[in-house]
Order: sequence, then C-alpha cells, then structure tokens
Amino acid sequence: MPDQAVTARPGSTVRLVLGSDLYRRAAVSLFLGGLGISIAMPQLSLFLVEELGASLPVAGLFFLTNLAAPVFGFLVGSWSDRLTDRLLLFRVGAVVGLVGWVLMALSTQVWMAFAVNLVVIGFAGATSSLIFAAVRDRLTHVPTGADNRVMSTVRLGFSLGFMTGPIVGSVVGGTAGLRVTLVVAGVCTLLQAAPMIGRRVERAVPEPTASAAAPNSPTGSGGPTGASPAPRASLVPLLTFLGLGVLAMCGDTIKFAYLPLYLELQLGTPDWLRGVVISTQSVGMLIFIPIAGVLADRFGAHRLVVGSVLLGVLANLGFVIAGSELVLIGATLLNSAMWATLGGIGITVAQDLHPSGIGLASSLYFSAIRFSAAIGGIAGGLGVGWFGVPGVFVVPAALCLLSAGGLFVLAVRRGRPASV
Repeated sequence: MPDQAVTARPGSTVRLVLGSDLYRRAAVSLFLGGLGISIAMPQLSLFLVEELGASLPVAGLFFLTNLAAPVFGFLVGSWSDRLTDRLLLFRVGAVVGLVGWVLMALSTQVWMAFAVNLVVIGFAGATSSLIFAAVRDRLTHVPTGADNRVMSTVRLGFSLGFMTGPIVGSVVGGTAGLRVTLVVAGVCTLLQAAPMIGRRVERAVPEPTASAAAPNSPTGSGGPTGASPAPRASLVPLLTFLGLGVLAMCGDTIKFAYLPLYLELQLGTPDWLRGVVISTQSVGMLIFIPIAGVLADRFGAHRLVVGSVLLGVLANLGFVIAGSELVLIGATLLNSAMWATLGGIGITVAQDLHPSGIGLASSLYFSAIRFSAAIGGIAGGLGVGWFGVPGVFVVPAALCLLSAGGLFVLAVRRGRPASV
C-alpha cells in the first residue's frame, strides 16, 4: 500500500483491512497464533497430571509461571523499539515458540514443564504481540482516521483462532495423545510467521518535541522513519493502566475455573447447555469487537474502556445472583463486551499512553493478560475459600469496580477531555 492517507468511512473498515496486504497478513498470523495457544492451554493440566504425574495442586501452580510475563514483555518490547523492522524479532519468536512446545511435549519431569513455560514459551509469547506494534507502525505511516476500527478488525483473527483451538486440541488429543497435541500447538506457533515472510514494516519513530530538541538542532533530525527517537515518556501512565487492567482481566481465570463447577454441581446443567454458556463469551466477542472499534473511534478509547470495565462489574454480580442458565448467558455476554474492549481496544490505549515505545507498550499489554491469569488463580483460590461458589464472583466484581475507578482517574489526569 502506498504511503498516503486513507480515510475509512463507516462500514468500510473490513474492506480497508482486506485490501491492505499487511493488515490481511496480520489477521491471518494472529489467527494461527491464537490457534496455537488455545490448542495447548486447555490440555496442559491434563498433560501435567496424566503424562507427568503431577498432583492437582501442583498442576494449578503451573500457571503461576505467567508471573514472569511482564519481564519478558519489557525486554522484548524495548528490544523491538531499537530495531528498524520489529517483525524480525517476531519471526525469531515464532521459531522459539515451536522449540518451546516441542520441549514441553518431550518433558519427563514436572519441573521441566515449569521451566519451559517460564523461559522459552514466555519469551515466544511476548514476541507475538509485535504484530500489533507493526500494525500501529503502518497506521502511523499511512493514516486512516480509524485506528481503533482497524486494530479491532485485525484482532478478530486472534479471536477466531482462539475459538477454534480447543476443538482442534480435543480432537488431536483424543486421537493422537497429549504430547502430539503440544507439538501441533508448536507448529501453529511457527506458522504464524509464514504470512509475514517477505514483509517489512519500518518502525515509526515519533517526532521529537521542540523542547526536547538538541540546542544545535532546533527542529529535530527527521520525520517518522528517519529521526532519532524522541526521549522516552514516563512509563508510569502505561504501567498504571496495565495494573488496573490486570484487576479487571484476572476475573476471567476465576470464571473459567468456577463457573463450570457452579453449572454442574449446583444447577445440574446438562453438558450441552454448559458448553453453550461457556462458549457465549467467545461468540459474543466476535460481535462486540468490531462494535468496540466503531465506538472507540467515535467516543474515545479511554472512555470506552472505563465503561466496559463497569460492564464487568455487572457481569460478575450476575454470576453471583444467577439461579438459571439464561441469567448466566446474559452475564457472560456482558463479560464478553468487557473483554472485547479490553482485548480489542486496550492495546491502542496502551500504545497511546507510551507513543515513544510502541513495541514496549504492545508487549507489556499482552504480557499483562498472561500475568492476570496468574493473579486470577491466586484471587480465585482465596475467594472461593472465603465465599464459596457462586459467592467467589464477588471478588472479580470488586476488582472490576476498583479498576474502573482507577481508569477514570487516569484518563482525567491525562488531560483528555474527549476521552475521559
């Protein structure tokens, strides 16, 4: 696509994405990445218990290895912000991901699986987010006036892959075994780099501000692609946003851990209906992500994120008071609306809060999602001991309320009246 401005009219975003070689390839890459992750993740607990002989409590502790995700996010993001083309690091990460899942499949001891997920797969997961940084680079070079819509439409690729993976993983696991399933996940992780073969997106470097320019160079040293990077802005707003986002996102771990138990043990829900309730979130996200992109471009991404987290409060309270599957489906739809915004639009908010380091913002954002899973496991374990099921959902409701309040204050302090 030539480097000239493109104006996205309502309803034209899909055509814009499909008409751009980079955006189209990015969506396919994200589909394969989401497929790889979701093939493996539902099978990992079974693998640890059945193949490696781990106890159930030890298997639960496995996801605490995600606590290291922000470290890799910081290292990978900072590294990518010094490269001319950050897709090079993305391709390296895809190869490392294949190696990681193969090593996981070959593990014979529980500690080996922990170490592989902590180091190898942790690094590969951090590099996957660089697709979003590359898309943002192109949006900087070729403005569309619809950054949120483009980003959320490309993000749909990941959601489609994430929905498809558990089905593929179950089929492969049932026919070929759990170790083969992990190898298949690694192959998909490698294949996510295939659409980006031959693609190069030059990193966009923000213009130096007048006050930051050197005394002997009053106007700075160049434009978006050739200038020396401007002095980095403070990381505090970005880290604050991510910390508040983790409070809202960690409820998903609690939901996936305890909602199936509530449905089966207390409501006596049939298997097919239990599957409908759980899958409602993924289906809802496919509907809500494009809507979130349109609303964010119209009303502001910051404002939309605050409102969506408030929907998370209502969703979790719905889980608490629900006495029927119909109410649970409604609450799950509210939760999917929150995730559609946090997952589809939250990345652009993170990038906006740290424009001098788009790669760092992107990798830290997706590392925060992994980090939130570990925090959710801890919060859920404590909460279920205090409140039982479904009372445990009071915990994510309270965390979402705290998150929404903090996000509102952050938006106000950033001095963005249109996005408060």
